Amino acid sequence: MTGASTVVLAAALAVVATVAVVMRPRGASTVDFYLAGRRVGVATNAWAICGDYFSAASFLGVAAAVYATGLDGAWYAVGFAAGFVPVLLFVAAPLRRFGEFSIPDFLGRRLGSETVRLVAVGVVQLVILSYLLPQTVGSGITWELLVGSGIAGLDPYATGIVVSTAAVTVLVAFSGMRGTTWTQAVQFLLLLGALIWLAATVVAEGFHYGDAVQHISSVPLDNPAGSEGLSPEESALRPGEPAVFGEPGARYGGLGQFALIVTLAMGTAGLPHVMNRYFTAPTGTAARTTTVWVLALAGIFYSLAVMLGTAARELIPGAVAGRPWLADLTVDGVLQVPEHALPVLGRIYGGDTGLGVVAAGALVAVLSTIAGLLLAAAASWGHDVYERHINPRATQRQAVLAGRVTTLATACAAAGLGLAMRPETFAAATPSIVATMVTWAFAVAGSALTPVFILAIWWRRTTAAGAVAGMLTGVVVAVALFVVGSIASGGLLREVLVTPTLLAAPVAVTVAVLVSRRTRPPGDVERSWLIMHGTAADRRTERLARLMVAEHRRRGPSSWIRRARG
Repeated sequence: MTGASTVVLAAALAVVATVAVVMRPRGASTVDFYLAGRRVGVATNAWAICGDYFSAASFLGVAAAVYATGLDGAWYAVGFAAGFVPVLLFVAAPLRRFGEFSIPDFLGRRLGSETVRLVAVGVVQLVILSYLLPQTVGSGITWELLVGSGIAGLDPYATGIVVSTAAVTVLVAFSGMRGTTWTQAVQFLLLLGALIWLAATVVAEGFHYGDAVQHISSVPLDNPAGSEGLSPEESALRPGEPAVFGEPGARYGGLGQFALIVTLAMGTAGLPHVMNRYFTAPTGTAARTTTVWVLALAGIFYSLAVMLGTAARELIPGAVAGRPWLADLTVDGVLQVPEHALPVLGRIYGGDTGLGVVAAGALVAVLSTIAGLLLAAAASWGHDVYERHINPRATQRQAVLAGRVTTLATACAAAGLGLAMRPETFAAATPSIVATMVTWAFAVAGSALTPVFILAIWWRRTTAAGAVAGMLTGVVVAVALFVVGSIASGGLLREVLVTPTLLAAPVAVTVAVLVSRRTRPPGDVERSWLIMHGTAADRRTERLARLMVAEHRRRGPSSWIRRARG
């Protein structure tokens, strides 16, 4: 990395670190550490959710998938953005009104079961690790491209993973949810700014989206195939014919496209690092309004990502001549690693400074999402396990310390997985290794957590036994289908099995419903229902009634008799 790009990247990271220090929690309470005191405003929370959600899969992965497979890659953008529609309609407001710390905390209290809470902790940790893995891979890819050298005997890829994971772990453990919320808000604005700058630059240089799609769709879609040079992609919709950029079918058939969108849309409502953010909103109305903001910002963000993936496919081949560094990254003008699309565009049109801007965006996306995931892990282990089971008499300071220790342990596990999963192992089989890895996390969340989550919110008869059975069924079926799909030779079967929520979620719902009908629901269902779905007046009346009953029990019936006689 040259001096100019280093300065830009260092400046962006310095801003993030400064915000984390300034906005760190002043107290040692768990509400401050995990939920920022439940006082995060609508705009700030929307920016922070975007910083949490628009990960390496969004910044690097969507553009890479579009670059490699054309219109099929755009389905990632559609699925990622569409995921907030069910959140808006079914989850955001009731979840916040119930007012807990995490998904396991919500399910445990709603269903009156510690078994539900512990099973949910296990599923949440699986989702978190699945989501952390592509973030660490993205950080390694970015460091490898931009710096190209390692430290302490590590190669560049491993160095990127170790440095980024260590940096964000320190920031999260130090700043908690309050500091992380503000850093994620700033990180999203930096990320969006990098996309807007790059989009404005390529448009100013004469790029036109419609003309580009028409031009690159006039020839078969080719991608590198190892030492054999370029290999044409075969259309999954029209077997035997070559795929083209502007038509679906380069990677997925019709059912495969639908299965991918369902997996991504269903998975969003089960992502712990995103859902936990709704507990930081002051009210249910604020949570719903925040989601509307997120939907609007997601539309802007993903539109730019799709446009820039297309721009990279159109513009990079003509830029190879006279640029030896670009010739080393391409085969006949096509990038060997699709995730390099945005950094390469930044360097072509902005020189070293442009490369630094995109590098800052890429690393900010990685760090922001890792921060949210580590906080979600800390909440589920520190609050749901340590405080409730290991040390129920823990002080606030001990509980926060447990969260920080959990943050460190989860980060080490994620870094170890990232070091073991080299991107070159999967590059030939996926349109974008980062986007594909994130899909694994969405599949588990959408198959195991989201169905039970929505049943607990919207079906009174949901029981603890039904929730446990549904979660375990969702995990087992999703993982089994994915494993079978990964070793399948190809075709329609593989497309559906590697995005298994379309099949696994209905099975999980069916099992949860059948078991719930044979078991007894918790005794306080009506009170929980009133909290989640009642009007503000209903909830005030219910609270007043509870206070009167508590007062009656404290003073005894004689006080009421005396008051009546008086």
